[in-house]
Amino acid sequence: MKHDFEIIDFHTHPFLNSSYNICNHKEVLQDMGVENTLSIMKDLGVSKICGAVVSVDSKGGPTYENDWQRISDWNTQALELKKIYGDFYIPGFHIHPDFVEESCLEIDRMHAQGVRLLGELVPYLSGYKSYSLENMKIIIDYATQKKMVVSIHTTVDEDMDAFVEQHPDTTIVAAHPGEYDKFMRHLQRLKKYPNYYLDISGTGVFRYGMLRRAIDEVGAHKILYGSDFPICNPGMFVGSVLLDPLITDEERRAVFAENAKRLLGIG
Repeated sequence: MKHDFEIIDFHTHPFLNSSYNICNHKEVLQDMGVENTLSIMKDLGVSKICGAVVSVDSKGGPTYENDWQRISDWNTQALELKKIYGDFYIPGFHIHPDFVEESCLEIDRMHAQGVRLLGELVPYLSGYKSYSLENMKIIIDYATQKKMVVSIHTTVDEDMDAFVEQHPDTTIVAAHPGEYDKFMRHLQRLKKYPNYYLDISGTGVFRYGMLRRAIDEVGAHKILYGSDFPICNPGMFVGSVLLDPLITDEERRAVFAENAKRLLGIG
């Protein structure tokens, strides 16, 4: 896909091998792997991807003794991918509210290696249920001291509201606009909290006018491009911004890359 826009995909889940590939239809995509991910993204004009490794319990997949072993494995996989991809990949990592000490040590380990993205945090895959917990507050406050950006999977609105309220100094990027009611609640938070942002991955952006409404109500600086690859087709999400007749090229540049660069502090 030829175009002149820089694109940073803020929301992906890269993988070293099929055990960590969470594409629902990977059985028919036998060639999906490290190099395939690179070529898919490059062909769309994506210059960098961000995000954390996740896996689902499946036959032949990795098994874990507890939730922290699972998370530690995911984080190790992300660092291995960073060695392979270099500047193409900005790794994200996981923490867990039931493992406060371990999580804070993981923040130190990642910070020492230049990692500044926490998440996408995905409670339902990680073994916890909500963000607005006292133990989570301790961990997120520590990550905030390290100037980390926190990417979170959208949960129930009450939990999201409480979490953002608890962390006014934390840069928080919520994933997935969702359908109309969920999206409108995102807009409320985007208006109320200057530290709250939204990436367009997952359900929502295919609804005509959604992106225009978000930009009109909260500004293009609050919206980030993301695809949720390999769960979702990144070509659809590139097209949703690139080919949207309702937005301007200046707005496209902000959503595609400028906002991610600003939040992550990259050139």
